[in-house]
This record gives sequence, structure tokens and C-alpha cells, in this order.
Amino acid sequence: MSDKPQPGTGHREGLVHAEVPGDRLLTAIDLWRIPRVGAPCACPVMERLVVPVTTWPGDMRSKLTRLWLVSPEGTACRPLTGDHGSAGAPAWSPDGKQLAYTWKPNADEKARPQLRLLPLDGGESEALTDLPLGVLDARWLPDGSGLVIAAKLLAGHATVEATRAEADRREQDPVQAHATEERLFRYWDQWLTDGAQPHFFHLDLASRVLRDLTPQANAWLSFMDPTGQFDMAPDGSEFVFAGLVADEEKNEVESRIFRVALSGGEIECLTPDAPAGCSRPRYAPDGKTIVYGRTEDRYFYADRPRLYRIDRSNGSHAPWCDDWDQAPSDWEFAPDGALLFVAEHAARTHLYQLAADEATPRLVAQGGSIGSPCIGAGGTVYCTWQNLQQPPEVHRCDLSRQQTERLTRFTDEALAGVRFGVVQEIECEGAEGERIQSFVVLPPGHDAGHPAPLVNVIHGGPHGVWGDAFHFRWSAQLFAAAGYVVALPNFQGSTSWGNDFAQRIQGEWGKRPFEDVMAVTDHLIERGLVDSQRMAAIGGSYGGYLVSWIAGHTDRFRCIVNHAGVYNTLSMFASDVTWGRGRSIGGEPWSGLEGIDRYNPARFTADMNTPMLVIHGDKDYRVPVTQGLECYGVLQAKGVPCRLLHFPDENHWILKPHNSLRWYQEVQDWIDRWLAD
Repeated sequence: MSDKPQPGTGHREGLVHAEVPGDRLLTAIDLWRIPRVGAPCACPVMERLVVPVTTWPGDMRSKLTRLWLVSPEGTACRPLTGDHGSAGAPAWSPDGKQLAYTWKPNADEKARPQLRLLPLDGGESEALTDLPLGVLDARWLPDGSGLVIAAKLLAGHATVEATRAEADRREQDPVQAHATEERLFRYWDQWLTDGAQPHFFHLDLASRVLRDLTPQANAWLSFMDPTGQFDMAPDGSEFVFAGLVADEEKNEVESRIFRVALSGGEIECLTPDAPAGCSRPRYAPDGKTIVYGRTEDRYFYADRPRLYRIDRSNGSHAPWCDDWDQAPSDWEFAPDGALLFVAEHAARTHLYQLAADEATPRLVAQGGSIGSPCIGAGGTVYCTWQNLQQPPEVHRCDLSRQQTERLTRFTDEALAGVRFGVVQEIECEGAEGERIQSFVVLPPGHDAGHPAPLVNVIHGGPHGVWGDAFHFRWSAQLFAAAGYVVALPNFQGSTSWGNDFAQRIQGEWGKRPFEDVMAVTDHLIERGLVDSQRMAAIGGSYGGYLVSWIAGHTDRFRCIVNHAGVYNTLSMFASDVTWGRGRSIGGEPWSGLEGIDRYNPARFTADMNTPMLVIHGDKDYRVPVTQGLECYGVLQAKGVPCRLLHFPDENHWILKPHNSLRWYQEVQDWIDRWLAD
């Protein structure tokens, strides 16, 4: 396999995974009985690891995340935390004898996660913090004397006591209005107008004194996942973090790398001139360099991260493996100074190793989809591994043999007896002569001599990918279990085929992806897999955009499911992040209306006649709920058969078990209704 993916190469036409025998079919409730296995955390001095595992016990009204201690052979697993609260962000002490982690009681919905400390040689865990807005993440000092903790305080009330008092006052205030003059004022499903800012604290374990290291804090951590955003220097003198700050000159928000001395002082920005985003700083084991990720195009959110190294002796920055055209993520240093990371390649996610003195990474383990690598005491690499038939489990990687070995079996009981359909891979010619890869999941027991109805599932992004990975919210195996051939097309704009392949649809969302999806559909019909008279197109987010575009440009599909989809591109300036929006949709409202309208589904409603199920969450700030309501309202007024499913308590994704069960039932019923023989 080439280390530099090119569009149309690296694909395998034919079988990917054979049918898994079983005596029953997958159901939606199975998806919520499957434990969700998180990122492993390896002990620094002995071969054992901690793994977070999330379940929805009992009536599935709330989730429970427990930390499990796993032996290096995977033969021994025992829970470290109980079932009365959820744990997260585990961090081993340098001597491997204690574990710090965040914990939130299940019984109190208003409680915030706090830091706890568990001795692993016996004894009960103890609370280390009682912070008014909770704890986000923690890192140990190298000598084990304490920790650096990330936690929020309120701007203008930047002490623990002042924030506690102000938070209590606000909770009692009958006025809950939001006021702002900032461009970024809400994100995903949360408002950012409360003034809550992450601070970093030093907690001395001997005295239990908590000292604010960044009283002048003005940067956010990642809104989606604030953990893993900072790292301690090997000598304990300082730490670095990736923070989001407002650029007043550009009226945008940008990510930068910052350094803070443990002794206190000013926050120093290490990347003030970076052209775009910076992420995930990590110190090399010898402390001489800091590696971080940097993008070059601030208006293309899927621009691949390039690895850069900062020389701590002189402050210089230099690219590392800059000619490599894949997008590294989840990088961590091994004790010998090599960097381990994962990267997408042709709809898989592989594990790579980059030696300190080399410029080209070496492939060390292939997906499926590999994620969250960590390095154990003896250099053993642990990671999660999954594919279209297997949910994530923890694996151990043998770097010399380029293969992984499964360690944990948390998901076996929930999947006992479930029959999974065959997974194939196809390639066909799409728009502009490009080669387009897709996965195809067949119904269990599929008869190759009889074409089956098709469910064409369009991924979001648009710069995402249908990888060889187990998906809980858009389960191809669940749709296949209902008797449908399921296509997962990776149209132009998808990731894992290089930057150009992903970027070429900027300003033309409806052109190449539409042609690619139709080409994949035709290819499946020509192969005799699909009944051309019984086809559905379904998708979410950008996938919802594309099915709306499909509705205005072809009547080949009997029905459509539009989840959280963009319907009116001009109205997308109500979205949470709007810089770069003009380039992606074809123009700015004040100077490019013609470009915006060129690929705006709302301008082609006259030709929309396909029955459509419209689904949206009220707390969706990425694609505001008005997008779905407008689409449904127009179709109703026009007399097109349509149905609205609205979730007042969900965001861009459907995350609550009972809502998800209703989602799957509505989607399945809609498809069955229109594709019935």
C-alpha cells in the first residue's frame, strides 16, 4: 500500500468482510446494549492499562462510564469505579500507584465532574476538588507531587469563591437572556455568552493547596472534547496547551499553542504567526522539542494537519514529514522519541510510526479503523480497533509484525448470536472521470440472483468519510438487517484521499458529490445488486443537504430521509461557525448571492416531489433547526408527501437512547412505507 494516497488507488474491489453467522438480526436496541469502549490509558511503569467503558443500564435514562483495569494479556479485567457515578479522563501517577480521574454522581443532574484520586494498592478513592464549574482534565507533575488541572472560572469573577457566588446568583436569576457582541457566541449545542473560561491550576497533593496558574486566562479549550489539549514538560517546569482565542482584526476565532511556567507568570503564545489552526502539543521524552499539528488554510476546516516541531533551545519551528499527504491525528511520543499516530487512508484508519530522525512515517498496523494509541511501560502500543462488523475494542499492537491482537471483549455478550451481512468494496467512475470508492453492506442471507432495494446513505461533513468502522448513529448493518442493500459512497470531498480530493468541491457542494452518488447507484444497478425501482437516499448534515439537492434534481429515489440537513445555504449564516462559510457554499451574502444560489437546494423546490422525512434537533446550532422546519414547511405547502420528526432535547446528533430508538423506528418505517414491494 502506498504511503501517499491518490484518488482511485488503494481500493480493493470485492469482499471486505464475510457474513458473520448468527441466529438473530441486529436491532436498534442492540446498539444501546453494546458497551462503548473508550481510549485506553497505559500505566507508565508496568504493563497494565485503564479503559473507560460506557453503558446505559436499567431503563437507559442515563449513561454510566466506569473505568476498568485491564491486564496486558486482556485476561483480567476488573472495574475500578462503581455504578453510582460516571468517571472519565484517567491519568496514572508517575509511579503507577495512583489514578486521578474525573467523576460525576448519577443522582445529581446539576453536579459537575470533580477530580478524584484512587490508590491502586487498596483503599477508597478521595475527592481532590470541589470547583464550582467542575474539572475538565488533569496531568501529573513528573515527580508525582501534584497535578495541573484544567477547570473553568467566570470572567470578571476569576476566583473559585467569586465564581461560585456568581454561578449561584445566576441560577436564581429569573432572567436567562443571552447577550453578546462576539462573532462566535454559541457552538454545537451550548451558548458561549456566560463568560466561562478554562484556567489551569496547580494542585499540591501534600498541602492540598490549589493555585491558579493562569488568572489572566482568555482562551477556550476544544468545545467538543477539552481533554488531551495540554501536556507537561518532562522536567515539570512548564506545560503547553492548545487554546482558542478571538482574533479581533480578522473577527474570527483561531487556535494557538500557549506555554505556561509552573512558577506562574504571563501566558506565552508560541505560534502567533501560524497561518491557521494549531493543535495537540506534546513534549518529546528528552524535553528538547514540542510537536504540534498545524493547518495552512484557515477557511478550509478539513485542511490536513502538518506536524511541526519547536526547538525549545532557540524557539524555532520546523515542519516534520511535510511532504506526506495524509492527515495525522492522536499522536503520542514513544519512550525512544518516535511519534505514534493514526491517519486515514482509502477509508481505513491505520497506525504509523515516525522515527525522530526520519521524514517518512512507517505503517505499523492496518485498520479497519484504529484510534487512540497509547504507549505502555515497555513500549507496547495499545489502541482501539473496529470495523463495519465489530464495535471498538482495545487491541495490542506488535510494531515488528504490523498487526494487532485483540485484548478486551466488552462487546461480546451484547452481540452474541447477531448475524452480520457481507461487506464489499466497490470502485466506479464518478464526476470528471474520478475513481470513487464505496462500501456496500448486503442483507444477511442475501441471494445474489435477486436484486434488493437500495438504501444509499450519504455521509456528512462534507469532508468526512464512510470508513471501515462501526457506526452507532447510522448503522449500515441495521439497515441491511431490514433487507436492504446499503451503499456508503465516498464521493469527492471525502477525506482519506488527500487534501485535493477533499477540497475540490469548495463552492460547488451540489456538483461532483451528486454525480458521484448517482454513478455509484448506477454501478450497483449494473452489477445486478439493486432493484432500480426501489431505492431510498438518506443522509445527515451535509448528507441532508445532498439528499435535498437530489430531491430537486432527480426522481429516481422513491423516498428521502433528511436528518439535520442544510436546505437553504443563505440561511446557514445562522450557524455557529461562519468564517469560511462563503468559500464552502459559493459566496458571501453581501457579495456573492449568485454563487450561493447556484447550489442552494431551496432554489430548486419546484422540482422537489420525492416523499421526504425531515428530522431535526432543537438544540442544533451547527445546522439550525429552522433549516429543517423551512424544508418541511415548503414541502407541505407544495403538497409533497412529507413527515417531520422534531427532538426538542437533541443537538446535531441523536444521543439519547430512547430518542435514538424512535429515530431508527421512524426512519425504518418511512423507508419501508415507500420501498414496499
